[in-house]
Amino acid sequence: MATVTEAPPTPAPVVPEKKPPRRRGRWTPYLLLLPGLLWLVVFFALPVIYQASTSVQTGSLEEGYKVTWHFATYWDALSEYWPQFVRSVLYAASATVLCLLLGYPLAYLIAFRAGRWRNLIMILVIAPFFTSFLIRTLAWKTILADGGPVVGALDSLHVLDVTAFLGWTAGDRVLATPLAVVCGLTYNFLPFMILPLYTSLERIDPRLHEAAGDLYAKPSTTFRKVTFPLSMPGVVSGTLLTFIPATGDYINSDLLGSTDTRMVGNVIQSQFLRILDYPTAAALSFILMAAILAVVTVYIRKSGTEDLV
Repeated sequence: MATVTEAPPTPAPVVPEKKPPRRRGRWTPYLLLLPGLLWLVVFFALPVIYQASTSVQTGSLEEGYKVTWHFATYWDALSEYWPQFVRSVLYAASATVLCLLLGYPLAYLIAFRAGRWRNLIMILVIAPFFTSFLIRTLAWKTILADGGPVVGALDSLHVLDVTAFLGWTAGDRVLATPLAVVCGLTYNFLPFMILPLYTSLERIDPRLHEAAGDLYAKPSTTFRKVTFPLSMPGVVSGTLLTFIPATGDYINSDLLGSTDTRMVGNVIQSQFLRILDYPTAAALSFILMAAILAVVTVYIRKSGTEDLV
């Protein structure tokens, strides 16, 4: 019998493996971030490191300063200037509360009731930025001048009697008192409260208000249960943008206050430019930064939101 031999199968052709195409532009995001990172390093990180080394130095301007790791400067600065720290926090917190009470209704009006007047009101909100911080503060010296219409109206309404009892004014005088400093802080930082509040309120879906009305919720209940909780990111952002710069401010206290209303910013400015005690000034700056960082961290956690505008 003949044997039939099957031919071996033809091997499949070998296809060369294709290399994945190189992704073009994968370094583009990093190159775009590079200028900002360099800016932060040169104008933030390096000065902070330099101030940190300055705070632990000893010496004088004539003999020069040397790093001796003299951490006692921190304790000496805090023990001597703690009243200014407390005063700064008190003034900044008062101005922040006033900004919130004044800014929330205005932001609500712009977001839900302004209509065609929205752009005009927004321009009026940011109009103070068209002039310098110094000019805006000096204007308040005229507004709160002794014998002026504002002081006269407050005196006729017996408001000054209450503020004098609280220690915020001196008799019928408003200038060179804590009230004048808080008024200046409130005016200068009020836009920083209104803008985040408006942004947060403007994001709220109007249908949520309609749904609350369909469920027979009163306007006060709708605000308490819907509007205000949803606007918390704006509240947190606005209070932080107001409280942080107000704590370190020194212009309002310098122009509208007196020696009894000096804030920690005035002390740091004086130590740097007049007394020329650089280690103490640097130590005060780091104490202020650490205190603000601690307050902000606790505040964000207690507020129940990290979704900042």
